[in-house]
Amino acid sequence: MIASSNALAAERVPAANTMNRDTPAIDIRNVSCRFISPDGKATVALRDFTMSVAQGEFCAIVGPTGCGKSTTLSLITGLLKPTVGEVRIMGEPVNGIDPRIGFVFQSDAVFPWRSVLHNVAAGPLFRGKPKDAAYALAEEWVRRVGLNKFSNHYPHQLSGGMRKRVALAQTFINSPEILLMDEPFSALDMQTRTLMQDELLQLWSSQSGSVVFVTHDLEEAIALADKVYVLTARPATLKSVYEIDLPRPRVMSEVRYEQRFIDISRKIWSDLREEVQMT
Repeated sequence: MIASSNALAAERVPAANTMNRDTPAIDIRNVSCRFISPDGKATVALRDFTMSVAQGEFCAIVGPTGCGKSTTLSLITGLLKPTVGEVRIMGEPVNGIDPRIGFVFQSDAVFPWRSVLHNVAAGPLFRGKPKDAAYALAEEWVRRVGLNKFSNHYPHQLSGGMRKRVALAQTFINSPEILLMDEPFSALDMQTRTLMQDELLQLWSSQSGSVVFVTHDLEEAIALADKVYVLTARPATLKSVYEIDLPRPRVMSEVRYEQRFIDISRKIWSDLREEVQMT
C-alpha cells in the first residue's frame, strides 16, 4: 500500500486550474461515431451519446463487450473525431492531443529498456523539465507508489502489480487534470487488483483530477466512481446514469460488503443485463 487508510480521509487538494468550477471537465454532446471498413461497410460505434464529467469527478463507463466504451476515450483524447456532435475539454472544443490529459492503458505502457526511475522521469523530461528536477520528482513518485526499493529494476524484473504502479506514477507525476483509464487492472489477480484500486483512489484524492474509467467489472465501477454511465449494446448510446452515493473515503476490501453497495449493484445489473443479453 502507498499510504495508510487514514490518509484517505485527508482533504482533497483541488486541481490546479483557473477554470470556472461549474465548467465541465469533459462535455460530450449528442455524439455519433461511424467507421468505414476497407470494404466500404459502415459501422456505427456510438449513436447520439451524451456525457458530462464535472471537474474533480470520478466517472465509470460500463456496457456490453464491443459496445464502444473505449471509443469514448479516443474522442476525449482527440485521437478520434466524432462524425456528428461535439466534444469539449474544459469548455473548449477538442483540437488535437491535450497535455492536461493522462492515459492509463490496459497493457503496460512502460519502456522495457528503462529502469523504474527512468520510466517515471520520462514524462517530465519530455515536457521540458530540467533533468535534476525531473529526477527528484520521479524519486518522490517512485516512493509514493511503494517502489523505492525497486527504482533501478527493469520492467521484466517486476510483477504485474508493480508494473501497474509504475504506470500510475508515470501518469500522476504530470498532474493531469483529466485521467482516462481503459480497463487498467483487468489483467491482475483479484488480490493485486484490490490493492491497485485502493492506490488509485489515494492518488486521485491527492490531486482531484477528473477521471473516466472504462471497465467490464460492474463492482469495480461502483466501488470507485461518483457516477456510473451504462451504455447500450452497439451501436452504443447512453442508457442510464447512476449517482453512487457511497461515502468517501472508500476501502475496496470493505465497501463491497456494505448493504448500500449491494443494493446499487443489483439495480445497475438489472439495467445492464438487458444489454449484455442482446450481444
